[in-house]
Amino acid sequence: MVEYILLSIYGLCITALFIYGVNCYYMVWRFWKTHRREAARLRQQIEVVQTISPDNAQLPYVTTQIPLYNEANVAERVIRAVADIDYPLAQHEIQILDDSTDETRAIVDAVAAALRLSGKDVQVFRRDSRQGFKAGALAAGLAVCKGEFVAIFDSDFVPNKNFLQQMIPVLLADKKLAFVQARWGHLNSGHSILTQVESIGIDGHFMIEQSARAYSGFFMNFNGTAGVWRKSAIEDAGGWQADTLTEDMDLSYRCQLTGWHATFLSDVVVPAELPQTYTAFKSQQFRWAKGSIQTALKLFPRVLKSDVNTMAKIQAFLHLTHYSIHPIMVVLSLLTLPVLLMLSISLPWQIMAVLMVCIIVAICGPSSLYMTSQIVAHNGLKKLFYLPVLMCVGVGIALSNTRAVIEALLKIKSGFVRTPKHGDAKNGRYHAYQVGASVLPVFEILLGVYCMISLLYYLQAKYYMIGPFLLIYACGFLLVGIRSFIEGSTQG
Repeated sequence: MVEYILLSIYGLCITALFIYGVNCYYMVWRFWKTHRREAARLRQQIEVVQTISPDNAQLPYVTTQIPLYNEANVAERVIRAVADIDYPLAQHEIQILDDSTDETRAIVDAVAAALRLSGKDVQVFRRDSRQGFKAGALAAGLAVCKGEFVAIFDSDFVPNKNFLQQMIPVLLADKKLAFVQARWGHLNSGHSILTQVESIGIDGHFMIEQSARAYSGFFMNFNGTAGVWRKSAIEDAGGWQADTLTEDMDLSYRCQLTGWHATFLSDVVVPAELPQTYTAFKSQQFRWAKGSIQTALKLFPRVLKSDVNTMAKIQAFLHLTHYSIHPIMVVLSLLTLPVLLMLSISLPWQIMAVLMVCIIVAICGPSSLYMTSQIVAHNGLKKLFYLPVLMCVGVGIALSNTRAVIEALLKIKSGFVRTPKHGDAKNGRYHAYQVGASVLPVFEILLGVYCMISLLYYLQAKYYMIGPFLLIYACGFLLVGIRSFIEGSTQG
């Protein structure tokens, strides 16, 4: 009985990964089916609106919000980039929502004062407490903002001058459009192997997944930054709420459930800084993982009851629960050795073949998505030499994200931990922001060693087909665990 239960759990885990892997192929198919047509339609909308409304006086009032919390390395860069956006001064308000408690406050005040002298409408808002974290800051700014539309930039983003000229016409052309999301670019992808693989992952999400969702009529999410909202849509959906760690995804879904829709402009690219350490990357992914599961628990029942089509509901489920693949990965890594050592059940070769096909499909699904994004976004496959490392890092963060998913399911509250940014270290005031040290890297290393032992047992038993799967797991946990341990030791 124990053997059958063990094998059943193992089979269910493989089936779940297979489903998420197949959905990657589906996203790629939807992208090729819809992207060219919809991207051309959006470009045409921009051209038509710009032709009809060439007079600056007809442009709507826009507020750009910059939420900050202890960002001394990058605060000035993002504020000046926003101030340089080509938009009429009389119709562009800049809100700096500064919750900082360190020298960032002085930097913000100095830059804001200088920009006001040059004629910019720059307002600095500070709260008595950090209640609601980023969502609370955005809500406080929204309550007093002047704009009909609200652009949002996190501190590590550097928008181009024509950002609003490209985004606003799309919102003007469609009165039921809640928000427009731009694509994230990369300021520091060449910094290290880690930032290279991060950039591939982000390209896959934006270029393929966001395009496919937006252009197929599925639920899509605002990514928290590099987008423009219609203020009335935010208010209609109930405003910013801080009961999840992904306030952006939460508001996006609530807006679309209220009857609004959203879109994505793949041609508008806003470069941003990628996390440069493994601990910072894991902290970012932890927040996204926990927040998305919290949002799933909060809103998916409403999605099920909504009148959207069945495929949209399926895609919403897979979207909101995507990070559940990480606890599944951890369970698989733990069960692989017991399956070999304990099972005396002789399975037909047909079942073994099906299991192997499912594993291969699950592993290769995300890779097809990343390959497509590199072909489309960069006209080449040069970055895909980093794909094996990306697969290892994706597995290596599974233990951290498993903790995030469990905390979300158990409704354990945690604060909004912002990802440290480095900015330009040459500016003479570099602040070494760090993520708190954790004991987790020790368990990641132990799990990596365990997977390596499992690999040796499988090779000895001549189950060579499982070898690559276990090798990725072993290398992933060891890579992330050792690098995180070294970073934590250096920090200490």
